[in-house]
Amino acid sequence: MVQSANVDKAECIENKGNPSKSPDRRFAVAPMMDWTDRHCRYFHRVLSERALLYTEMVTTGALVYGDKDRFLQHDVFEYPLAIQLGGHDACDLAFCAGLAEERGYQEVNLNVGCPSDRVQNGRIGACLMAEPQTVANAVKAMKERVSIPVTVKHRIGINGCDSWQELLDFVGIVAVAGCDAFIVHARIAVLEGLSPKENREIPPLKPDWVYQLKTQFPGLNIAINGGIKTFGEIDHHLQYVDGVMLGREAYQNPYLLSEVDGRLYGCQQPVKSRAEVIERMLPYIESELSQGTWLSHITRHMLGLYHGVPGGRRFRRHISENAHQAGAGVEVLIDAVRLVDSC
Repeated sequence: MVQSANVDKAECIENKGNPSKSPDRRFAVAPMMDWTDRHCRYFHRVLSERALLYTEMVTTGALVYGDKDRFLQHDVFEYPLAIQLGGHDACDLAFCAGLAEERGYQEVNLNVGCPSDRVQNGRIGACLMAEPQTVANAVKAMKERVSIPVTVKHRIGINGCDSWQELLDFVGIVAVAGCDAFIVHARIAVLEGLSPKENREIPPLKPDWVYQLKTQFPGLNIAINGGIKTFGEIDHHLQYVDGVMLGREAYQNPYLLSEVDGRLYGCQQPVKSRAEVIERMLPYIESELSQGTWLSHITRHMLGLYHGVPGGRRFRRHISENAHQAGAGVEVLIDAVRLVDSC
């Protein structure tokens, strides 16, 4: 049976080091729209104390004209935590970076990788691969405003701007502006004719291009992203680059994160069981429910916890059928675990 357990946030943060220092980028969970919200990040932090977590992309317009408190909301338990911004205007990005630093974020990342039509219309995301000086100007402005690292997440190119030399030029120009790290999705983005999902699957992965970037720019911090699913792949990539970023695999098979601290950071504490992970989530869930959050807004991020385990389908079905109901409480999760244990 799962019972409520207190999580000592101060102790957790202390164990991860001083949050004001530059975060370790050896392993990160990618920013993913509609997925890596504050509830998801809290869950991922329970699984790993050391992984660098990212927010969903937040556009500059949302912070300049919208509800700043809502878009910047997070829990200190999530540290180390980076915010990803979407935009192209250097002044707006610098202003938003300043807000993020004031609220405690330890890194500001600029999205130069999203291929969706909606963000392209606002000159956000992968389309900026064709404007390296615009990106450089934005990085320079943010660096002048904040003391925390400023990083860029980008593709290896876009259709019509996808040569090796163009990638070298992009990284070189942005590096001169002071970019602290480059997180490179190792495939191009096709800006017309492919959906965001297809852009994650159809253009071929070219990890060798990312390795060669590190060879060409040995002094830069370069991480790789795209199609990574196993620790074997992670270990291989880390022979050539400084860091690895996991996206959908970390979300759909989140229990993988429970091994990150031991395998990549040498932490000695035993890997948490899945039941222990849920136990540690219960106080947070109860607190959020008391403030009016619906259970399903949190548990939707936890559906993959029993991925590949007998009874995992029962776990997912029970939560999916019950968490969205008015008044649903932590007993839904506790009962879901019982269904797994009965298998």
